Amino acid sequence: MKKTVILLSIIVGLCIISVGFAFESKNTNKETKKESQKIKIKGNDNKGRYLYRTGCRPCHKRDSDMDAPDLSPKSKSKAQWKEQFIKENYVELECGKEWKKKSKEELNDIFIFLYNHAKDSKNPTGCSQQ
Repeated sequence: MKKTVILLSIIVGLCIISVGFAFESKNTNKETKKESQKIKIKGNDNKGRYLYRTGCRPCHKRDSDMDAPDLSPKSKSKAQWKEQFIKENYVELECGKEWKKKSKEELNDIFIFLYNHAKDSKNPTGCSQQ
């Protein structure tokens, strides 16, 4: 009888330990996914403003001859700008060829400017302020 109780105690203990490891593993996977979604991009807002004004705005303004849409930082939300840049969705655009010529640092600067002044940011920027 004593041996049976000890054996059952060991089995129950092992079950509890294995369930604990399973939950810990599941939580660790969730944390890893969250961390991978937090992509930190460093850039310079002022340089980004300059690069946007000189390289993007000439085509992306109202009544442009380039058939490009009127576009300013507050044309999109932070999430939309992030989606555009993180997944490099700009490559598909007609101006994607020009974007490929830019350095990673320049692209980061432009992204930071657009992201920091998006329509849902604390300081949205429209065309008249550029």
